[in-house]
Order: sequence, then C-alpha cells, then structure tokens
Amino acid sequence: MELIVIAGATATGKSELAIAVAKEINAEIINADSMQIYKGMNIGTAKLSLEDRGGIPHHLLDILEVSQDSTVAWYQNLAREKITELDSQGKNVVVVGGTGLYIKSILDELNFPDTDPQVRKSLELEAEKIGADALFERLEKLDPAAAIAIDRANLRRVIRALEVIEITGKPFTANLPREESSRYPKAMQFGLVMERDHLIERIDARVEKMWQLGFVDEVKKCIENGMLNG
Repeated sequence: MELIVIAGATATGKSELAIAVAKEINAEIINADSMQIYKGMNIGTAKLSLEDRGGIPHHLLDILEVSQDSTVAWYQNLAREKITELDSQGKNVVVVGGTGLYIKSILDELNFPDTDPQVRKSLELEAEKIGADALFERLEKLDPAAAIAIDRANLRRVIRALEVIEITGKPFTANLPREESSRYPKAMQFGLVMERDHLIERIDARVEKMWQLGFVDEVKKCIENGMLNG
C-alpha cells in the first residue's frame, strides 16, 4: 500500500492535488481536517462538494453533528481503521488536510491518556490558589523536557501535562512520538507552500466566495443545530 500525506496552509491547493494524486495511484482519500468532519460545515471549511471530488471516494467527511464533540484519539482510531480497510481492498491512500495533530496521530505512536475531571479541577483550583508559575515549576521538576516544550504562559497545557503525569505515573513526554515510532515508515509526506502575497490573494478570493455562497446563513444554521453546545 502506498500512503501519501498532503498537508499545508489554507488555500494552498491541497484538495485538488490530493484528487490528482489519487487518480494516478488508484487511491481513496481520507480527510485530516478537524472541521470538515462536521455535517453542515461546508462553506466555511471549503469542503469539496460531491461534484468537485472527481469521482474519488472521500472518507471521514460529514461524520459528526455540529453538536457532538470530537477528540484526536477518536479520529486516530477511525483513520487507522479506514487505512487498514482500504489496504485490504488493494487500495492506496491519500491523507489530506491542514490539522497537523490529526496527521501526526495517524503516522506516529501518539498515546492519548484519558482525562480525569477531578484531577483537572484540583489542578485548576491549585492554579487559582498558588498561581500558574508554581504549577509550571512543578512541571519543571516532574518532566523537564515537557517544561521546555510548553510555554509557561499556557496554563491550559501546563495543567494537561500535570494531569497526564498524575493519571499515568509517567512523564508527559512519554506519550509524545519519537523518530523511530512511526506507524507507517514508508508513508510519503508533502507540505505545500506558496509565496505569501499569492497565498493572501487566494485566501481573500476564497473568503469573498464564502460570503457569496451564504456563509452567514450556514453559521446561523449550525448554531440552530447546537454548535455552541458542542
């Protein structure tokens, strides 16, 4: 099985390239955009219509209601299951999208420990009582590598790291990928780049088209369907 990954910023042409590649190598496409998994979020996410997909099957699009939550662990399981299924059918796979963590969750041996609301709440109360700096200093002692990687000012990430340490009894960095841990070592990854001025022009044109297609009405509909509660 050939596994091609196409990533890049908004409006760099990822979707069109993915279709062209899929046609060349007898592949199907797996979405790696965290917003395109939602039904009804079409205009704002620049989701390709059925007509624009070039006859290539696209997977992991429109699989959740806007009122439903998603997690990277959930996506990881679905994407890997779909890759295995397509491989068993003799198909190649193109993964395309701009959500880097989704892509890493497919390729790398990322572990996603469960959350513990009580542990998290306790840490949040501690932060209010003793301050964010004190929690960061605790992280520096328990997992120096994580403290280097996490911004001291990002209290949410500091709390999450401490939560994982308390739940698992292991350093937070033990759950991060390493070079030798790639699940698909033969996967080919391509990151699309574009000259900044040209990219800005493309983004401006895309946004203008979104207004014309009814983006405001789409947002209103998503709110009616419970998006703010998701």
